[in-house]
Parts: sequence; structure tokens; C-alpha cells
Amino acid sequence: MYGLYPLIRPLVFCLDAESAHHLTLCALKKAHKIGLLKEAAVATGKGVEVMGLHFPSVVGLAAGLDKNGDFIDALGALGFGFIEVGTVTPRPQPGNPKPRLFRIPEAQAIINRMGFNNLGVDHLIDQVNSSRYRGIIGINIGKNFDTPIERAVDDYLIGLDKVFPFASYVTVNISSPNTANLRDLQSRDQLAALLGPLKERQQQLQQQHQRTVPLVLKIAPDMDEETLAALAETLLVHEIDGVIATNTTLSRQGVEHSRHGNEQGGLSGAPLTQRSTAVVKALYQQLGDKIPIIAAGGIVSADDAQAKLDAGAKLVQVYSGLIYRGPQLVQEIVRRCQ
Repeated sequence: MYGLYPLIRPLVFCLDAESAHHLTLCALKKAHKIGLLKEAAVATGKGVEVMGLHFPSVVGLAAGLDKNGDFIDALGALGFGFIEVGTVTPRPQPGNPKPRLFRIPEAQAIINRMGFNNLGVDHLIDQVNSSRYRGIIGINIGKNFDTPIERAVDDYLIGLDKVFPFASYVTVNISSPNTANLRDLQSRDQLAALLGPLKERQQQLQQQHQRTVPLVLKIAPDMDEETLAALAETLLVHEIDGVIATNTTLSRQGVEHSRHGNEQGGLSGAPLTQRSTAVVKALYQQLGDKIPIIAAGGIVSADDAQAKLDAGAKLVQVYSGLIYRGPQLVQEIVRRCQ
């Protein structure tokens, strides 16, 4: 069934991007429920140990595709070594006005300005609880759009409290370009003010629940060298368990002359490949093996995934590549990089 995607994709791409996204996930869920979707082999090797967790393979699903955790079981059948759901906020919110998701097929790219649209953290927890998937599940948390940036830590603490008992790891998303001022939290002082309370709460929760749940930070690709170095230093000081590099970019390099290329939002897909890999490499030079890097951004082939690993990443995540290549991409990366 996985090999059918190249035949189905032209039909799916006739729909607007957000409708196609929802329809495809619903069809995948239905196929899995009635037994048409066979479980793909997750790994051909021993897997990899990262953050004290055993990942059956190095390739996972990035946050954003399944914001509410509604499709965990079906996505888990595609052969991912791990799945990250969210971004989820304490309260439900509709996100930005539509249209807010745009494909650029000639560049294998996507622009989105979704704005953390989700049904709230309580819904996501219900979905995680009801799923049968027993693999690694990361839960990506964010702040509500109407929470002032100076009180952002309150939203992240609420999210961490709620998802902690159910997550394999928790990702703190401060790098989406689609929530006003969110990326300001990446500056040295604001980042320290955020990570301090989160690490303290993590330690309290670990004692309370008698389980270890790594805390991961997701960062943007658009920082200069000085800002990135300061961020790496802050991660080390606060002993963050992992970092995801990177989120989408505000750059339009590679899509300047494309239809939808000037739409507002974050750009993902092939145009992000080199920049994201460069960030991974620069981070690794700062962090070494002290803090593991999960690479995301522009992985549309197994070679792209291998380049991220060669740059210093321990794991990789896909999203836009999955939209253009289908589930076959996951299997290619497993075979190439395991």
C-alpha cells in the first residue's frame, strides 16, 4: 500500500493543502482501523539509545502533522522509530485565519502560518491514552496566542505538568514564526528565565511520578552565529536533555519566484535542507555529545537524513518530505541510516 502514494498524490494535491492534509490523515486512520494498513518494519538493526530512551530507528515524525494526537496508531504503522505530536497549548485555539497552508511542489516546499491551531492539551492527553501505540511518543508544548510573552513560562509549566505522565519526552516549542514574539524567548536572558523553572518542575515531576521524561528544546534556523552560540551555552548551563534543530524558516531563498512563495509564515521542505544542516553542525561544535541533537528541516531523501547524522545529529524527523515522498521515505531512511 505504501508504494501507491506516488499514484494518489496528484489527486490529493488537487485539493487545497489543509483539506488534503486532513483528508489524507483520516483515510490513513480508516485504512489502519479496517486492517488495510500493515505494520511497516520499524528497524533492521539495533536502534539507538538517546536521552536514556531506546529508539527502534533514527527516523521520527516531526510535530505539526498530528497536532491533536488523533492519528497516532495509523502513523505509528508507517515505520517511524518515534512520533512527536502537537504543538499543543493549555487551552484550545483556532489558529490563524485560512488559508494558512501552501504547497510549493516545484521546490518540494511548504509554507504554513497555522498558528498553533489545536484542541487543547486535555484532548491530546485523551488521544494518547486511548492509542495502542507503544513506541516513543514526544509531546510538543507551546503557549496560547493571547498569553503575554512575559507570562509564557506559565503556559509551558501547565503543559509540562499535564503531559509529563504520558510523554516519552517533552518538546518546548519556542521557535514557531507564527505566534507573535514567540521567538524572542530564544534570546539569552529570556531563554534562561524559561528553562530554569521548566528544569526545576521537571525534577519535581520526576520525583512525583517516579519516571524520567527528557526535556527538549526546538529552535529556529534563522539565528546568527553569536545568538546560536549563546543559546548552546544556555542549554548546557540548564542541562537540557536534547535540542531539535530546526523549525521552519522565515527565509524565502529557493521559492522567491514561486507561486505562494511570498506568503507569510514558516518555510519548510527542500529549501531548508542546507541551512538546517548547518545549524546542526554548528550546534554540535558547541555541544558535542553532551546534549543530543534531533535534526529536522529539509529531509526529503535518505541522503538528506544521513547528512544530518554526519553533521552530529543522533536522530532525524520528517514532515514536509513525507508530504512529497510518502511513507516510502521513512523506509528509505531506515535502510540507509540504521
